[in-house]
Amino acid sequence: MMADSELTRHLRSVLPSEAHKALISSVLPTLIDSISDISKILKRSQHVSRAGSANAFGDDQLNVDVLAENSIRKAISQCPFVVTASSEEDPIERSSQDISTGSVPEEHYTIAFDPLDGSSIIAPNWTVGTIIGIWQGKTALNQLPATKQVAAVLGVYGPRTTAIVTLRLPGFDPVCLELGVGEKGVEDTEIIRTAVRLVEPPFKTRYFAPANLRSAAEDAKYMTLVSDFIQKKYTLRYSGGLVPDVVHALVKGHGIYISPVTAASKAKLRRLYELFPLALIVESAGGKAINPADGTNILDTPLGDLNETAGLVCGTAEEVDLVKKALLA
Repeated sequence: MMADSELTRHLRSVLPSEAHKALISSVLPTLIDSISDISKILKRSQHVSRAGSANAFGDDQLNVDVLAENSIRKAISQCPFVVTASSEEDPIERSSQDISTGSVPEEHYTIAFDPLDGSSIIAPNWTVGTIIGIWQGKTALNQLPATKQVAAVLGVYGPRTTAIVTLRLPGFDPVCLELGVGEKGVEDTEIIRTAVRLVEPPFKTRYFAPANLRSAAEDAKYMTLVSDFIQKKYTLRYSGGLVPDVVHALVKGHGIYISPVTAASKAKLRRLYELFPLALIVESAGGKAINPADGTNILDTPLGDLNETAGLVCGTAEEVDLVKKALLA
């Protein structure tokens, strides 16, 4: 277990769960430390270049992708309660510990992560992030995300390094925090907000982030929806980075992120490494996250394969319902 920090003390006070002590005292602090480390790596990486390799999805890897992946792998290898891990860069569930010499702890977790989401916009120095889902047990496969994914973390690398942390444990109300991540990791990390919540209407300002916008040329319903947002004077907040665009809504208290799928514009978002953690965070903040193809909740369908992809609509519940009606009518 790590030494007490402001984060662990707060989480223990609101989630006095004996069944998840290690999650609060070891797993989450380890991940916050890795986010701090990645932040320092990015500040040192003045040259962003191709690493000469591609991940399993065929995407070219950048040098910073590899460095971020290695940072998280190293961190969780030193946390005995994380027994399995997979990532967007290496989508195979592998043991993260040498368990040949000892038994698996009674409390143990699987980590599924995207080490550096939005690396394609990092060269112009735009905000990017890390996405992490924490699952109870030894695998995320064929498990119900709504119950087995018990926590998620979004690391945000911009002018500041921040993180959104969500825990949804059985028997407790969801907890969703915003953190300011320190140079020393969890040791000097501060809680910015103890409750991240999307607000109820009426809204002072309405925000929209239309991803995969080129598909509007193929989908009349999406084109009509985007035009409707413009006519109603919604404020556009779209950077091309999934993490900063969703976090913008969480910070402002309102927003809708839309990434539809058409025959010509295939789904690119990975269910395990991107959609599940984001959906858990958005739901914990009082919002909704659905699959635009059929309107089902993202967390209601188990994962059959680590490589599965889908579209995404997430954000303020009222806006998600309106988009669902517009795209599926």
